[in-house]
Amino acid sequence: MPPRRPAQRASRHAEPPPPDTAETAHDPASVEPAATGRRRFLGYLLAAPVLATAAELGRSLAGDAAGPLAPPKAGAAPANPQVADVYDLEDLLTDAARPTSNLISVQMNPDGTASFALPRAEVGQGITTAIAMVIAEEMDLPLEKVDVTLSDARPELMFNQLTGGTNTINSMFTPVRVAAALAKGRLLDAAAAEFDDLKSTLTAKGGVILSHAGQKLTYGELTEKAASRETKQVPVELKDESKFSIMGKPTRRVDALDAITGRKQFAMDMNVPDALPTMVARADTINGTPKAVANADAVRKMPGVTDVATISTGVAVRAKTFGQCIDAVRALEISWNPGPIATESDESVEKELKAANLPLAVPGVPGATVVEAEYTFAFASPAPLEPSTAIADVRRDSAEIWSSLKIPITAQGEIAQTLGLPQSAVKVHVVTGGGSFGRRLFHDAASDAAEASQAMGKPVKLMWHRTDECRHGRAHPMSVSKIRANVLNNNVVSFEQHHASVRTDFSHGFGELISATATRAPLAGLGVSETIFETTQLVPYSFGPTKQLLMETHQSPADNQYYGGFKTTSMRNVYSPNVVTAHELFVDKIAAQLGKDPYEFRLAYAKDEHFRKVLETVGEAGEWGKKLPAGMAQGIGVHREYKQTMACLVEIDCRPETVNRPIRNGVTGPRVTKVVFAHIPGGMVINPMGMEAQLQGGIVDGIAIALTSSLHLKDGLYLEGSWDDYFYTRHWNTPLDVQVITLPADKNEKMAGAGEAGVAPSTAATACAYSRAMGNQTSFWPINHGTLSFTPKPRKPSIPQSPTDGLKYAF
Repeated sequence: MPPRRPAQRASRHAEPPPPDTAETAHDPASVEPAATGRRRFLGYLLAAPVLATAAELGRSLAGDAAGPLAPPKAGAAPANPQVADVYDLEDLLTDAARPTSNLISVQMNPDGTASFALPRAEVGQGITTAIAMVIAEEMDLPLEKVDVTLSDARPELMFNQLTGGTNTINSMFTPVRVAAALAKGRLLDAAAAEFDDLKSTLTAKGGVILSHAGQKLTYGELTEKAASRETKQVPVELKDESKFSIMGKPTRRVDALDAITGRKQFAMDMNVPDALPTMVARADTINGTPKAVANADAVRKMPGVTDVATISTGVAVRAKTFGQCIDAVRALEISWNPGPIATESDESVEKELKAANLPLAVPGVPGATVVEAEYTFAFASPAPLEPSTAIADVRRDSAEIWSSLKIPITAQGEIAQTLGLPQSAVKVHVVTGGGSFGRRLFHDAASDAAEASQAMGKPVKLMWHRTDECRHGRAHPMSVSKIRANVLNNNVVSFEQHHASVRTDFSHGFGELISATATRAPLAGLGVSETIFETTQLVPYSFGPTKQLLMETHQSPADNQYYGGFKTTSMRNVYSPNVVTAHELFVDKIAAQLGKDPYEFRLAYAKDEHFRKVLETVGEAGEWGKKLPAGMAQGIGVHREYKQTMACLVEIDCRPETVNRPIRNGVTGPRVTKVVFAHIPGGMVINPMGMEAQLQGGIVDGIAIALTSSLHLKDGLYLEGSWDDYFYTRHWNTPLDVQVITLPADKNEKMAGAGEAGVAPSTAATACAYSRAMGNQTSFWPINHGTLSFTPKPRKPSIPQSPTDGLKYAF
């Protein structure tokens, strides 16, 4: 029921006004920016039986200013602006999401809870907690009364259902605030009508509205009264930051208890009737395809096995248990068509990358000294702890999918095409994922499950084996960065970096099927890659004319469906860990040639005050220049991305007694002993505890990329076959002293994200520290890639024998 509107009360209430005012839709273009300001927006009341509200965004909450420019040191040549200095990937993704921001809504329920279906994927980064905090703040609700779930695939959202680029907070912050603030305002209007009182005299707190006379009504009691009979546009004002009591306060994740007690639900935990365990036998080369199966009938008769079916990526087996699936996969006798990169290995790919790097083009300066360097970065794995898993139930005229998907609209459309169904007949449920790191941008498990379910005529619960993830999953591409600078009169007067990489697969598009299809056109993906590169990369120093250029290999149109044969993805922080590490190592190289301290050299050339501030902060907190034993050193990395300016100082121990310390069944090597990380976020930090946790995770990633974690490609297949083989940073290599310093936010900048922000500066700082400790720079990263520290598992069958001696490895 709508709120009562007696004529004699109309002048006393802010809502509802006469029909020719608030109930008439407002044109966003008619609202002057000066009048709207940063806290005034337009929202929608949605026609619904209970209160439901949405946002209309004509402009973002914060401005677009970058950090204040700092004058370069005397004699230094000012740098030209780069694309990312003016318009970065965060701007691009947020602007793409803006047109459909009015299609997401906050709903108030009769039980006093608020509900929001988040059109993003929760994969451990804590966005459901942050968004719940935003809603609770604007609505003056207890956090536990806000229920944030994950939205099913919604094609009408277009570019607004993509989780990536650390963009969720940037793109969701204002729409969610507007919808929540509008809901609270509508509840106050309804309460004013019920109390026959002025709205301005009412107080909302903890989900209850109080009058000055002591009357009270809960939000739940008011939600039907506050509901709108029609969808209409109304103005709304957001809460002033000075009144925040939830946002900006360190807050534990809303799902933390479920996570640590094993109650958190992932795709593997879901109980869909008759969805039995299913696994896939795969080729012995990347993107190999099945030619023939010699013993399918015999395998079908094995214990527990119900079905064997050939799908595009291999041969699927369905059984009563996953153990029976593994036994059946290992028993299959399959002949394979080799994948398109069956002859490729690390050495051949590195050679192709070096040949692909275009000649450096910035002309030499008369009288200048030319400094050059080249750095190679190995393939790396983005596989999260939770293997790719999906449930599929495909019927004759419909399909239903459950999986952790960061781009569910593209998944829905492509699965529909594969199954020969209209997109509207495929329902895709987004499930919480146990990590992503770029892996879940692609729906490989969901596609496998859909194909298997259709071929078998039965529901399936399909899981990739850990070996599948390492060898046939997505990889971060190998790359080679070549850099040259001109140095004149002890000043850097030009800087040029060419970065050649195996093509990064962006065929998932920007959230929907149209852009996903467009990226598959011959060479079209290169344009997408260049856009991502240009909007994320910048050099933080005033080095005169500055140029950074991307070249990508393995993208022959003939092999377009395989992107040149490789299955790649945008691993956490995409290009930045390699690009930034290369140019920070190079900065150390220039400083050494000039006889300058690398920290003082960076300070002198920092191109704005934000860079200078984070450098000074880590230098002071990390005690730069303190005396360390021989074999130990410090290093610094600097970067700006995701609306954050960051610097990282790392202290590393490369002494023999540390490098060679014995760890049973473990790879040790140098150990980072201390990390100081300083950042200036944009806008504000919603949850400081979540921000710090994400930056700490990025730091651990950075240490791994520089020191230990890589994939070895040999004859078209990666040798790594499990976490035993892939040497991500282990506890014994994790620094005991990690300090994250959050400096006052830049209020002139948009909201900052944190999911990927910590990786690049920490990778660079670790590499620089290692090089200084060793007294020379290595050209291939990570440093242990040249040593194969494990015995590779067999290539055939694709799934190895399950171990039976686990207790031998227990500590």
